Amino acid sequence: MAIRRFDAPAIFRFTVPVSEADSPAAPSPLSIPIFRAIWLASLSSNFGGLIQSVGAAWMMTSLSGSSLMVALVPAATTLPIMLLSLWAGAVADNLERRKVMLACQSFMLFVSTILALAAWQAWLTPWTLLGLTFFIGCATAVNGPAWQASVGDMVPRSALPSAVGLNSMGFNLARSMGPALGGVIVAAAGAAAAFLTNAVSYIPLIFVLARWKPERAPQLLPRERLGVAMRAGVRYVAMSPNIKLVLVRALAFGFGASAVSALMPLVARDVLGGGALTFGLLSGGFGIGAVGGALSTSWLRARYSVERIVQIGTFGLAAGTAVMGLSDWPLLAILGYLMAGAGWVIALATFNVSVQMSAPRWVVARAVALYQMVAFGGMAIGASIFGTVAEEHGVVLALHAAAAAQFAVMLIGLVRPLPQIGEDNLDLQNLWREPETAVPVEARSGPVVVTIEYRIPPGSIVPFLRAMSERRRIRRRDGAHGWSLMRDLGDPELWIERYHVSTWLDYVRHNQRRTFADQANSEAIGALHRGPNPPVVHRMLERQTGSLPLSRAPDPREMGDPMTDPTRSS
Repeated sequence: MAIRRFDAPAIFRFTVPVSEADSPAAPSPLSIPIFRAIWLASLSSNFGGLIQSVGAAWMMTSLSGSSLMVALVPAATTLPIMLLSLWAGAVADNLERRKVMLACQSFMLFVSTILALAAWQAWLTPWTLLGLTFFIGCATAVNGPAWQASVGDMVPRSALPSAVGLNSMGFNLARSMGPALGGVIVAAAGAAAAFLTNAVSYIPLIFVLARWKPERAPQLLPRERLGVAMRAGVRYVAMSPNIKLVLVRALAFGFGASAVSALMPLVARDVLGGGALTFGLLSGGFGIGAVGGALSTSWLRARYSVERIVQIGTFGLAAGTAVMGLSDWPLLAILGYLMAGAGWVIALATFNVSVQMSAPRWVVARAVALYQMVAFGGMAIGASIFGTVAEEHGVVLALHAAAAAQFAVMLIGLVRPLPQIGEDNLDLQNLWREPETAVPVEARSGPVVVTIEYRIPPGSIVPFLRAMSERRRIRRRDGAHGWSLMRDLGDPELWIERYHVSTWLDYVRHNQRRTFADQANSEAIGALHRGPNPPVVHRMLERQTGSLPLSRAPDPREMGDPMTDPTRSS
């Protein structure tokens, strides 16, 4: 193996970001016209979606006497989120999010219309109902990351927690009344009317999205291929300890929480002996509790740590789930759903904010997608398991088993508490500039090997190694491979950092992903370096010897030609 080498001067620039204390007070998200318009339109869509959920769940009780089939109705909505979220996150980070949401809402309008027609004509079977519900879930899964990430495009970062809280409140405001309204519609006109109501509810959001013309940052680099973008999202989360811990907690929480919604029709029918209206009242109780939980999140954030807030939410959910199966008295069951609804939204909103505040804009949709994938994946798995328990051992035992699982989740926090995250400035520095090279390169040139030479006195080795451990995480998180640190045996002060990327374009992306939060690490390493000059950077193209026949001259494109690369800067 031979390595072709070209040198360029290292560029080390540091800028002090504006602190939160120096920034102006966060505006109310509802004072921003586009957020307000989409929030109100989404409220209408949420009402329709919850009315449809009541219709689908109750229709399944008419089509099948199996408890498992009833529990699979919400699972058919949550399973696509587990299967498609990562792909959807890559789409949302690479395409215009408005168009992604517009396509998803239009598709859900179409499927909901087909569902209403099939119900009206009595064409539905249990598996047809599950299949059409699954298609709606697929569109919901693709829409979710685009919608969550677009909130940061509508409001400033300081207003993001409030905006996420408002989204949770909007959904649960609909949940507090939508299911009860759905129960009335189903009881009066049948499930087909509920499905048609849902179809009509998409129209206002489609109209608002069609009129929205967001400002887009100029696209300086080609879009990542979806496979590459998905791997980049997984790599970023895998190399971000705080996000990983949130995902573990969300998975465990979703598993235990799944029984609340999955078994609700069975609680109404088997435990309380009621009908569609009873089911709607239980859903309404859950929604009212969730609205209360959403309204309390700002107050809780101002007083308690992230871990304490999640513990409060998990306890409320666990206690409410246990209360649901204590008697056949409807008011007691509604009280249990009130408690569960509050705990549900407190915990999930905290997870959501934590993930969004821990990821920069270039990867935020993929981070949210992975969060949704594990949380709703846990719900889908839990719904199947607790549905099976309900079918074989009864609904009450299944509820108490779910409550025990939720209490067990609280114990995880005692061992691995969630950190107080979201306070770092994750805006991109945008200071790095593509260097000029003595050997011409194009976007696909590679592999690119990078070495950086530091001079570290013996007394600074321990802090240097500590700082380089963090540097290794940052490099790998942002796309570097094969990272290593070497010490010269002939010059004990010379240390060499080495890593590689697949192409020159990957090298450019890697360096442009540096955030202000990474600045402290760069400053620490820079302060330990000694010498008359900055650390020396060598950027090299790796080449295999004997790869070209001696009788043929190399094609200029194999060596890199800047005239053929539209991404090269001047």
